[in-house]
Amino acid sequence: MAQELRSINLVAPAFKGVNTEDSPLAQDPSFAEIADNAVIDKRGRIAARKGHNVITTTKTVLGSDSIRAIKEFKDNAGNTEVFSVGNNKIISGTTTLVDETPASYTITSDNWKMVNFNDKIYFYQRAYEPLVYDNTGGSVVKLSTVSGASAAGDIPKANEVLSAYGRLWCADIANEKSIVYWSDLLIGHDWTGGTSGSIDISKVWPDGYDEIVALAAHNGMLIIFGKHSIVAYQGAEAPATMTLADTVAGVGCVDRDTVQYTGTDVLFLSHTGLKSFGRTIQEKSLPISSLSGNITKDIIAALQTENDFFRSVYSPEEGFYLLTFVGQDVTYCFDVRGTTENGSYRVTRWVSTGFTSYTRQENGTLLVGTSNGISEYDGYQDNGNPYRFKYYSPSLTFGDSSRIKILKKLKPTLVGANNATVFLKWAYDFKSSYATAEFTVGDQITGFFGQSEYTTVEFTGGALTNQKSLNATGYGTSIVVGLEADIDGSTLSLQEINVMALIGKLL
Repeated sequence: MAQELRSINLVAPAFKGVNTEDSPLAQDPSFAEIADNAVIDKRGRIAARKGHNVITTTKTVLGSDSIRAIKEFKDNAGNTEVFSVGNNKIISGTTTLVDETPASYTITSDNWKMVNFNDKIYFYQRAYEPLVYDNTGGSVVKLSTVSGASAAGDIPKANEVLSAYGRLWCADIANEKSIVYWSDLLIGHDWTGGTSGSIDISKVWPDGYDEIVALAAHNGMLIIFGKHSIVAYQGAEAPATMTLADTVAGVGCVDRDTVQYTGTDVLFLSHTGLKSFGRTIQEKSLPISSLSGNITKDIIAALQTENDFFRSVYSPEEGFYLLTFVGQDVTYCFDVRGTTENGSYRVTRWVSTGFTSYTRQENGTLLVGTSNGISEYDGYQDNGNPYRFKYYSPSLTFGDSSRIKILKKLKPTLVGANNATVFLKWAYDFKSSYATAEFTVGDQITGFFGQSEYTTVEFTGGALTNQKSLNATGYGTSIVVGLEADIDGSTLSLQEINVMALIGKLL
């Protein structure tokens, strides 16, 4: 009797991102077990992430260190400057890095927070007198040296600073872990006069004791993130009369540099994964949903082993929130354009990028900090070098995990991948050794109307589609299919994989 040939057509594989929480045998094939150096593109396909082009040509002041933070400064006159920190220096510029550290100001740590406020950019780090720059003065100076500033001893040496509601707010000061300070209205250097002030929330923490980690502003509220709880005050436009609006116990923020605004939400990393405030925050409640539910254990494991620092960025142009564990050189890319059935963002993973900081410029350009200086997130090479794209499916059982499957053919459909060598892989029954079939995508020159002759190239709408049919071998009760390629100058999207197998006898 002839064996039954069955097909699983993985249309838009990894459309729902990585899922390492559910049983691999019970997973929807729209998930992925592995999706490295990948994004979910605007058509819902898993695709190679962009690379980074280093724009720094002179980085002498950085030495062998990495850029630890970046911020674009722009004043009301349209003057712009990019500041960064690294190698215990305050740095300006993108192509040529220039040391802007004030004279006689010693820096031994690069954990600076930079914010723009009222035509100035401010630099804050725990135990350091804050610094400030404006285009009028033309140099970075200590805050106490500004005309009309509070005395150096009265300026909080805070680790967290927020620009909101016409003031600077700061917190997380040595030996003052529950006090929030705010400056005078529109005067970021005055912390003792006018309507400046402070509030001690030590009696407000819902669990009795906590420490301030980060601050955020949303819908007229001041949101205070502790390590294990959250406190929100309403009426922050007039801080002297603001009142307690809500508290949340059991959920806090891991690090100030994981907090990002998306326009309608505030995202932050807690000890159990990525969280956000829902849109009903304006109704005086703080609904918090888990956005990393498909990789919760991975996030928790990364938190437990991270010994360096965290960096994050939100890009509306790319539609993602990036969260980097710098010490492990791992970045989780959360697609913020939609959620899966359990309310989680679709997520992919970027590995071995060397990314150490980010900022989004006003024009939408995403700047990336590395040991090479400052890069732009663009193109499909990492500083002129290829990087490896990987996709691996969940275990496929063809609806019956008790019967033998004899894999016959794999038919991937790729978009782009010009001149790339592609490795198609498969394995049975959770084994770690994979069989491999290799093929090369040809030179796909795209033609556009008015730019090419009919006799020279075929007219297309952009990246070309490439289909292959490859013979496969072996047998088992479940099958994992993977695809890898070195991205070296051209985009690659995985449209579908058709998996064909003979269904054999019961075990």
